[in-house]
Amino acid sequence: MGWFDKVKKRIQTLNRWISGVGAVFLIPLMLITAAEVVGRNLFNRPIAGVVELSEYLLSIFILLGLAYTQQVKAHVGVSLFTSRLRFRLQLILKIMTTLLSLFIFALLAWQGWVVGIEERTVSDMLRIPQYPFRLLVAGAAFFVCLEFLIDLGDDIKKFVGRSS
Repeated sequence: MGWFDKVKKRIQTLNRWISGVGAVFLIPLMLITAAEVVGRNLFNRPIAGVVELSEYLLSIFILLGLAYTQQVKAHVGVSLFTSRLRFRLQLILKIMTTLLSLFIFALLAWQGWVVGIEERTVSDMLRIPQYPFRLLVAGAAFFVCLEFLIDLGDDIKKFVGRSS
């Protein structure tokens, strides 16, 4: 096992663990949503701030699961045209799109960090500071970048190792 495979395994293990932490946030989201429905419909007493809190919990869940979703290739992809191309051309297109995606997510990580450390606002009702969520965008984008680097390394290994 080479150094690339060791690093790949550690990054992917970390991203699985991070997505598991994100999944834990579904439990309070589910509970406060159920309490809100019961309170609103049975007692005509909605719980103040539930919508705002739900938005934050959902953003945590989504952002922490983003890199793992890339790892298992669960994002939507359309291969209607590319599936008919030769393998090497498919790899070239895949490398190009991975590089473009890496660039976009690197910008997102960088600007998420810049905006996150400058953020001083709080939410309207619950007065929750905004900066942790802005920094979470930067962190999530960074981990997605790591997954893109792994994909890029795998694709380059396939491209170099296969002659056609």
